Amino acid sequence: MTARAANTDEELAELLSLIEGADSVELKLTIPDEDRRSTVVALGLDPLDAHLRQVFFLETPELDLNRAGVVVRARRSQGRPDDSVVKLRPVVPSELPAELRAHDEFGVEVDAMPGGFVCSASFKAKTRGVWEAATGDRRLSRLFSKGQRAFYAEHAPEGLEIDDLSVMGPVMVIKLKTSPEGYERKLVGELWFYPDGSRIVELSTKCEPREAFDVAARTRAYLAGRGINLGGEQETKTRTALDFFATQLAGS
Repeated sequence: MTARAANTDEELAELLSLIEGADSVELKLTIPDEDRRSTVVALGLDPLDAHLRQVFFLETPELDLNRAGVVVRARRSQGRPDDSVVKLRPVVPSELPAELRAHDEFGVEVDAMPGGFVCSASFKAKTRGVWEAATGDRRLSRLFSKGQRAFYAEHAPEGLEIDDLSVMGPVMVIKLKTSPEGYERKLVGELWFYPDGSRIVELSTKCEPREAFDVAARTRAYLAGRGINLGGEQETKTRTALDFFATQLAGS
């Protein structure tokens, strides 16, 4: 799902409505790869403080889930439990069932980046055996809770079961949380390594919906003051991964 811009009064009104109904807002910025080193230096980031992750996407070679607005992902994290998520986007928070919103593992978030926004709903769970599932020694559906499976069944194309999906990945990810000097919030840096050698660098911070515009303005001013390039092409980590692996599967 491509993020929508908020250039008109109607689009801005939509963004405000989505933010008001969301549980959180995540502000994201993709950094051009040629600016990666200067960004690390400017923010005082230490790669040795980072955690390693392996991200696997479950999809069809034709990206049927993506066309339906569904993302299915499983992840291994260094020193932490495995986890899985079923995500739906775009969503309108007011149209989601109250009982689903009340679930501890269910959240609605607006992702905002330069030039666009999208609202998504995520059903998350701790799990185990991601590596075994990725290598064919465990059923893919066992990575997901009963609630996740029901959420998937409601929104995935009819007849497409989780166990029918292909494993795409892994993508290696380095994730670093920091509080850089002069910035009063937590900032997260992620470096995604794709198998063809390409990379995506993303900076992000999360905030409460009521403070989204203030945090966005302060974050933009801080990063600009540090010489961070705010005008680079904005790429999505998920779509880049799906396109890469779909092409790989088509050629196999």
